[in-house]
Amino acid sequence: MSRYPLFDRSRIELKSLAERGHDLCAAACLPLAPPAEPYEAPEFGLLVEAVVQARRQGRPVVLMMGGHPIKLGLARYLVDLIERGVVTHVAGNGSVLIHDYELAAYGGTSEDVPRWIAAGQFGLWRETSGLNEVVRQAAARGEGLGEAAGRTIDEGRFPYRDLSVAAAGWRCGVPVTIHVGIGSDIIHAHPNCDGAALGAASYTDFLIFAHTIEQLEGGVFLNVGTAVAGPEVYLKALAMARNVARQRGEQIRRFTTAVFDLVELPPDYRRGPPGKDHPQYYYRPWKTILVRTVADGGQSYYFCGDHRRTLPTLWHAACCACARRSAA
Repeated sequence: MSRYPLFDRSRIELKSLAERGHDLCAAACLPLAPPAEPYEAPEFGLLVEAVVQARRQGRPVVLMMGGHPIKLGLARYLVDLIERGVVTHVAGNGSVLIHDYELAAYGGTSEDVPRWIAAGQFGLWRETSGLNEVVRQAAARGEGLGEAAGRTIDEGRFPYRDLSVAAAGWRCGVPVTIHVGIGSDIIHAHPNCDGAALGAASYTDFLIFAHTIEQLEGGVFLNVGTAVAGPEVYLKALAMARNVARQRGEQIRRFTTAVFDLVELPPDYRRGPPGKDHPQYYYRPWKTILVRTVADGGQSYYFCGDHRRTLPTLWHAACCACARRSAA
């Protein structure tokens, strides 16, 4: 037992989502359609070609993301990329799963943080605590967290399961892995949170992710809006995969990476970030995904823009290109 006093979670009062409301409702999720304002960048077509080539050769296309693509109403695009077999692995932080679960179960997600943190109620919603029971089930079955949530949403016939990335992964046999940082998600504050089960289920997901990264030679890694967790999880998994590959006399170095974000980078970003005395040195997607891990044979791309333009443009271009390849 710890020598220090612990916070007593039994004192926490959970309230209903009906009182909270949603910043994003199911009706606001964007329909599948070519983007009204396509995203334009000189090298965008090269990334699309890399995605198509990877899938034609049976190589993985991994999409690592933060929670904002779901919060921006882009769930249908993510689900369709899974169902079409364009994306073969989706990875995300804990917020991805929370938004996915709330949207599938209750038709809405996201909250007014300034309002509810001032009231001492931010994140403390009774219905969302059901996800902690999914975590327990995942650990008991030896499943990953994303896998267990997808199973629960799909088999439980949640009313908005068509908007669930986790459920799409479960139906299609595509891994959806959730990489949790303890204390960073609202369900960790709930009285029914089991830290040991959370760690076990998320660590299983990390090993599933690392297995996918073992196959990355000739594949594509996309990082969409995650500046810390995504790059760090990818970096460790790649180190593991390269360690094992080296022992077999193999290499994992010829693959493509792309980062989609809102941070302005200079045109010569592939030369690397500035020195440690500059704040952008610590922008992990730049040094980790765009430079260091592709330095010995890979190719990287950076696309700065709103996810509501970049992701639909990627979806439309990749689907059209894959269709042309199939018809040829």
